[in-house]
Amino acid sequence: QVQLVESGGGSVQAGGSLRLSCAAFGYTYNVYCMGWFRQAPEKEREGIATISTVTDTTLYADSVKGRFTISHDKVKNTLYLQMNSLKAEDTDMYYCAAAGVECYRWFDPAVFRYWGQGTQVTVSS
Repeated sequence: QVQLVESGGGSVQAGGSLRLSCAAFGYTYNVYCMGWFRQAPEKEREGIATISTVTDTTLYADSVKGRFTISHDKVKNTLYLQMNSLKAEDTDMYYCAAAGVECYRWFDPAVFRYWGQGTQVTVSS
C-alpha cells in the first residue's frame, strides 16, 4: 500500500504561483509513475502532468505546458508541481496519483492505483 498526502493548495491571483507537494509513504519502491490530475465538480478528471520515478521522463497537458513543472525528489519520496502564470481556468481540485507501472505517453487515470485526498487551488482574475 502507498499513501499520498498533498499540501500547498490555496488561493492566488491570476499571474501568481503556487507549489503543490505530495509526500508518499509505504511501499514506494513499487511506484514507477507519479502524476497530477485535476477535477472540477461534475467534470472528468484531467491529467496535467506525469513523471517517471525511474527515468524522470515527463508528460504535460497542452493546457499547462510551459507554465507548470513536475518534479520528484527520490530521497524525500515527494512529488512537486510548480505552477506559474496561473489562470482563472486553473481553478480546480488537484490530486496526486501513483502507479505501479511505468508512465504511459498519455493520461489515463485508470492506470493510477493510489490517490491523494486532493488539494484545492483557486485562482481569482
